[in-house]
Amino acid sequence: MQGKSDIGVIGIAVMGENLILNMESKGFHVTAYNRTVDKVERFVNGRAKGKNIYGATSIEDLIQSLKSPRKVMLMVKAGKPVDDFIELLIPHLDKGDIIIDGGNSHFPDTERRTKYVESKGLYYIGTGVSGGEEGALLGPSIMPGGSPAAWPAVKEIFQAIAAKVADGSPCCDWVGNGGAGHFVKMVHNGIEYGDMQLINETYQIMKDVLGMTADEMHEVFKEWNEGELGSYLIEITRDILAFKDTDGQPLVDKILDTAGQKGTGKWTGTVALDLGVPLTLIAESVFARCLSALKEERVAASKVLSGPTPSFNGDKKAFINDLRDALYAAKVISYAQGYQMMAAAAKEFGWELNFGSIALMWREGCIIRSVFLGKIKEAFDKNPSLQNLILDDFFKDKIQSAQDGWRRVVATAATNGIPIPCISAGLNYFDGYRCQRLPANLLQAQRDYFGAHTYELLGKPRGQFFHTNWTGRGGETSSTTYDV
Repeated sequence: MQGKSDIGVIGIAVMGENLILNMESKGFHVTAYNRTVDKVERFVNGRAKGKNIYGATSIEDLIQSLKSPRKVMLMVKAGKPVDDFIELLIPHLDKGDIIIDGGNSHFPDTERRTKYVESKGLYYIGTGVSGGEEGALLGPSIMPGGSPAAWPAVKEIFQAIAAKVADGSPCCDWVGNGGAGHFVKMVHNGIEYGDMQLINETYQIMKDVLGMTADEMHEVFKEWNEGELGSYLIEITRDILAFKDTDGQPLVDKILDTAGQKGTGKWTGTVALDLGVPLTLIAESVFARCLSALKEERVAASKVLSGPTPSFNGDKKAFINDLRDALYAAKVISYAQGYQMMAAAAKEFGWELNFGSIALMWREGCIIRSVFLGKIKEAFDKNPSLQNLILDDFFKDKIQSAQDGWRRVVATAATNGIPIPCISAGLNYFDGYRCQRLPANLLQAQRDYFGAHTYELLGKPRGQFFHTNWTGRGGETSSTTYDV
């Protein structure tokens, strides 16, 4: 090889291979390594041929090929493989060298690994990378966190390969210490789950209630993508609906209706419960995938459980506009819940998250990139301590104007027996959040009745608890008051 490489990448699967090519195209020399060495040889003599990419044959070869401080990026499966490679790398690295995990690791693992690697005199970065194969090659969204001292050494590379917004700003900036980067990527993926399910519910109403063909739906999504709903996921939905199989029929109609998942959506829901954040829409999107997996049960149930036969006699064009409003409003709720969760995590873990900067990182390159992320950035730039996205003037007005159509969609789906768990969960959250008085007063009375769990009273100071002997058979002793 000629000269030393700027960075090494371990793992030449789809994301790793394309990131390497992206780095090289921006003027960086890269060393590629894979545990299966013949894969390195195929890559170097294939897509990487004639480029400033060196193929290492061992960990020692990889490390020796790098400039100091050495930067090694892991693009391997999350979990044990990351820990295994960290152990393989540490003996060969010097003080101040940097290990980077670019996979979908769970943020507590990144917290743990950061502390461990730093204890060895090294630096660690856990970074979310979003954008799929095309994003990795042409410019992904990159969300780095970990050891702050490592950021200056990788900033030039990361920001060079990241997607750019219209003014040239990179969709990459330092997120925060420890697991902050992977936490933000986890929330990104949770919002992605929600976005996809919202689109799927809209599709099902169009198909089963309005009786629209794939070509007709293609035209609607094409129009929506040119307006305020414009986004990567709307764009690919437009293209999927137009795609024909070899027999000329829509391919989408032939695909089995069971969805897989890799865990990031589930993590988002679990952590939301731990933090006490009402992440209702995103949680429902995860459960919707779980329900879809019960294909055989659903087929059997469809033969014995009956519901209404879908029909529609109204103004089809007007209802499609209602669907657009419902999709937009529910999408806002999904992002609002995601940002609430990041705010709760920042408080819990001591991170200083810049919410406007995060919106910028998601503006291009990533799977959830969309037109209105610019409006989210504006909202948090205007008010960095904004408590809830739907309280921002722009989004408040949008939801206010959309809610009539949103309600008609939920009512129509219910009366026609069409499941729309996320669109309806978004509306329920909106109604719950704007409700001055919820029925939790009765809930607290019930808890006190059967378990002496106490309650607070209107007009009394918060934190002052009371207990009633509801039956006359109980004592005056109450349970300790605490929140999980």
